[in-house]
Amino acid sequence: MPKIKAPSHSPSLDMTPMVDLAFLLVTFFMLTATMPAPEPVIVDTPSSISDVILPKNTMLITIDTSGRVFFNMEGKEVRQQMLRRMMNQFPEVKFTEDEIVKFGSLQSFGVPFSQLPEFINAEQSKRDIMNRDTKGIPMDTLNHKDELSYWINFGRVEEYTWRQDQINQGKKAEALRYAIKADGKAAFKKVDAVIALFKKQEVFTFNLITALEGDPNNASIPAK
Repeated sequence: MPKIKAPSHSPSLDMTPMVDLAFLLVTFFMLTATMPAPEPVIVDTPSSISDVILPKNTMLITIDTSGRVFFNMEGKEVRQQMLRRMMNQFPEVKFTEDEIVKFGSLQSFGVPFSQLPEFINAEQSKRDIMNRDTKGIPMDTLNHKDELSYWINFGRVEEYTWRQDQINQGKKAEALRYAIKADGKAAFKKVDAVIALFKKQEVFTFNLITALEGDPNNASIPAK
């Protein structure tokens, strides 16, 4: 009795569910991703072979090629409390509660404290102009205008208070790290002055941010 052969057909695969899933994933990542904050100045860091990546909880001091100093610190609550301490130190400069909240979401800044309210309320294009024209955060110890020391000190105090509160609530909180990101052409005298301020605040361990050789991303070298 002859065998009956089933008609042969090319195998087919319905790709519609896979395409739908791909679009759903793309949409999810687009909605949840956060755009990197714009840098106030372009800093061409020296290269190294270190591949240590800094954690998020970092106090960052940026020094551009002309020696101007910019300050940044993570944490909205910490930044807001830090600004309130600065207001007590410089009572002639006033901030509204809305400005304090906005400051919590800002990134690096390099304007003197007296210009900070204008910087907070400005559009990004105006902030770019202020960053371009600023002389950086004052750190003149001779004329009692060492604002950078106050930012470092108050940032340390408020971060420690916040971290202890997180630990008391049973949450994990990384210890604060300190870093200096200096342009390769910045005068060493300026970098040394920032290091001296760290030591003044009893910060003896910090990182120097560099560009990894063969890689455009930043790495860091622990320094003491």
